[in-house]
Amino acid sequence: MKFILGLTGGIGSGKSAASQWFEAQGITVVDADVVAREVVEIGQPALTQMAH
Repeated sequence: MKFILGLTGGIGSGKSAASQWFEAQGITVVDADVVAREVVEIGQPALTQMAH
């Protein structure tokens, strides 16, 4: 069975530390902030769509 956990919290609440700990344990971490930045990089289709 697959277990998915969402990690949320305010600034300075320890999200990054928790994510780093999960990664150190070999757990896959998907950081939505990183993904959001990648999607709107120059040349990406999403950026072009949002600009129109």
